[in-house]
Order: sequence, then C-alpha cells, then structure tokens
Amino acid sequence: MSDALDRRSLLKQALLAGAGLSALGALGPDAVLAESIDAADRPEAEPPRAANARTMRGVPFERRETVRFAIVGTGLRGRSIFSELLAIDNVRITAVADIAPEKAARAVKMCTDAGQPAPAVYTNGERDFEQLVQRDDVDFVYTATPWDWHTPVMLAALRAGKHCGTECPTGITLRDLWALVDASERSRRHCLQLENCNYGYNEMLVNRLVHDGVLGEIQHGAAAYIHDLRQILFETRDEGLWRRDYHTTINGNLYPTHGLGPVAWYMDIHNGDRFDYLVSMSTNEAGLTLYREATVTDRTDPRWRERYVTGDLNTSLIRTVKGRTILLQHDVSSPRPYSRLNHVSGTKGTFEDYPARIYVEGRGQSHRWASLDAYKATHEHPLWTNIGELARRKGGHGGMDFVMMWRLVQCLREGLAPDFDVYDAAAWSAPLPLSQISGAKRSKPMRFPDFTRGSWEGARV
Repeated sequence: MSDALDRRSLLKQALLAGAGLSALGALGPDAVLAESIDAADRPEAEPPRAANARTMRGVPFERRETVRFAIVGTGLRGRSIFSELLAIDNVRITAVADIAPEKAARAVKMCTDAGQPAPAVYTNGERDFEQLVQRDDVDFVYTATPWDWHTPVMLAALRAGKHCGTECPTGITLRDLWALVDASERSRRHCLQLENCNYGYNEMLVNRLVHDGVLGEIQHGAAAYIHDLRQILFETRDEGLWRRDYHTTINGNLYPTHGLGPVAWYMDIHNGDRFDYLVSMSTNEAGLTLYREATVTDRTDPRWRERYVTGDLNTSLIRTVKGRTILLQHDVSSPRPYSRLNHVSGTKGTFEDYPARIYVEGRGQSHRWASLDAYKATHEHPLWTNIGELARRKGGHGGMDFVMMWRLVQCLREGLAPDFDVYDAAAWSAPLPLSQISGAKRSKPMRFPDFTRGSWEGARV
C-alpha cells in the first residue's frame, strides 16, 4: 500500500504541474493566443489566427515507406497501443518515455520479442519527453499519459515538427484546446484525437447507412460514456493512482469523446455543420462515496480525506448550427451495464445500440425493431471487410483499436489526409470544460468555440 500511495503522490505532483502550466498559459509561445480567453465568462471567444498559420483541414501526411512511432506513457493503455502497432507491417517503434522505468522496460521487451530493435528509452523525470520529441527518427508521437499531460506532450511534439496523437480527452481546458489548434496550424503538423470508437464495427456500418440516406435527414443523436469504473478508480495502481483525482475537482462530463466522436461523424460536424451550444447538469455525487464506505475499511487510508464533487450522472444537450440535437451523458460511478448509447435518428428511421437495433420506415414490421444483420452485406465498412478478421484476433476492444491504428498507418504511408483533424479533437473534448461551466451556472447555455475559424461550412477536402 505505501509504495502505491507514494507512486500516487508522485503522479499527483506531476498532474498538478501539468495543470498549472495549462491554467497559467506557461506552455510557451504556442499557448499565447489562447491566453485571451476567459473560460469562465466567454467560452465562445476566439483568438485570431497567427499570420503564419494556415488551416489543417484536408492536409495530407507526407508519404513514407515505414512509419516511426514514439510512445509517451507505457502503462496499460500505452502497452495496448504497442500491441496494435507491432502487429502492423511497416511500423517501427523508435522511442518510449515514462516516469516509471519498469513500465518502459516492459514496453521495450514487447518490441524486442516482436523482432524489432530496442527503442530508445527516456525515463529521466516527468519532462524527459521533451528530449524524445527532438529525435530525427520519429514521425508520430503518441501519448497515453494521465490526462493533464496530453496537451504538454503534444505541444512539445508540434514545436519539434512532429505529428502527434493522444488518448482522450485531448485537453482539459479551452485554453489547452486552442493552444493545440494554434500549434498545429503553425507547425503544419497534425494533432489528432485517436478516438477508437469511431472505428467500431457498428459505428462504421451505421455511418455508411447515414450517408447513404437510409435513415433520411438526420435530426438527433445520443452519445455517452456509461462504464462502471468504481473498482478501477479505487485501485492503488495504474489508473487508480491518478484518475480518481478528477472526481475531486471537476463536476461535469469528464470523458465525452467515446460517444461523441461517432455521432459527430454521423452528423458531418466540420463538414457542413458544427456544434453551436451546450447546456448541462449533473446529479448529486453518491456512487464513489458509497463505494469507498463499502471497500476502504481502513479509516486512516488517505482516500478517506478526499471529497468527490463529480455528479454520478452528467447530462448535456448539444445543438448544432443546423438545428440537430445530441444527448450526451457520462456516468462511471453507478452499477450500470456498459453503454455508449450510440443512437441516431432521422426522417426515415432510427438506429440504437446496446443492443444494436434499427427501424426504417417501410422495411420490416411496422413499429418493431429489426436486427442490424440485414444491412451488413450492403453497408459493412470496407476496412472491416478487408482487415476485420485480423482486427478481432489482434486488436483490443473488439478490434476497433487495431482498425484505428491500421488506418492511421495507411494514411501516413500513402500520404493521405487523416480521417479527423485537430479541429475535431478540440470540439469533441470541449464538452469537458463547457459542461463544468454550464452546470456551475445553473445550466446556462455555453457556446462552442469555432475551432475551424469558419472553415466548417465547406466539405472536407
């Protein structure tokens, strides 16, 4: 217990350092433009685009034969991404960074066991990734660190001229998100939210149904992260060392992107529409407090000094500029079966997930749900048709992780534009701060920043 808590103390200091940098805008020149934003009172404020910056919409990667990755953060999620990348041809992992040398060593062994040369290792303190990103043998920097470090790692990568991607969320504050947009535009390098749920089998199939007009004109969607994480949050290792801390500081939607990313694709966000405003409210907090009472029997345990402020269920409503609506929810503190909702409805029909079912007017029995199976032959996404068997065998989360990384490598090797960009990354994570602000202001509507600065109206190139 003592070793784990000491480790947690170290991580918390690192988190506070990262949070302080973000809040004070001390991340260097890339954050300067974002400093004009008062996130509490003017979340819609937009810093001007720098004179030497240009949009990253539709910008292709440079073509390369082999893609060289550096991984920052080699814990559970970082090593999961290692597994995906090591199963893809023409990929090299050239460098890793972690504040825990033993975790970095496990990642190195994964590489050598797979027949790759041992990657360079950076374990000299919490900011050693700043040395890693300077390497000449890195094309893409992937961060799987605790959340507060996502923005600092990617800003460092962009300053060094490297493409980068992150686990969710992209950033914690609106300043973080604007800083990444500005840095990506200035460096001409991509900064991506690598959202695996966009590559789920159902999500990709339904996206094709939507864009083939099967459901008619889309009017509404629902997205969520409903996942009972109480046991994980109270562990004295891995995510339990840092993730519970956010429940002591933020009352809002802590993790919006898993459900929202796919619905944003259904609705062509930044491809003719964008998020306009959000209203949000949370229930009382009870789940984590009750779980602690039931499981942490030692009242001298430091976890008994924590006060949890995140409501068990946060519910937000988003309206788009075109008048579509989205229900967005977050609940990791209740005894509920897993769900991302993954719902979309239009003028001709509706799809709902968990379990997957579809209703299309004029097809099947009236007022009765039908199986999605009938549409698999006509609307299965080609990525799943071509690599689905390999993905299910090699990849995590039912294969979606492998499909995501395979597609990223394909774009990097063939010189294609990525499927999403820094503007998507910013918009999908923006409900985290916006829900917190709205809830604190009695569900006052909060306008989404237009991270594209007007270019959302045109089709993606």
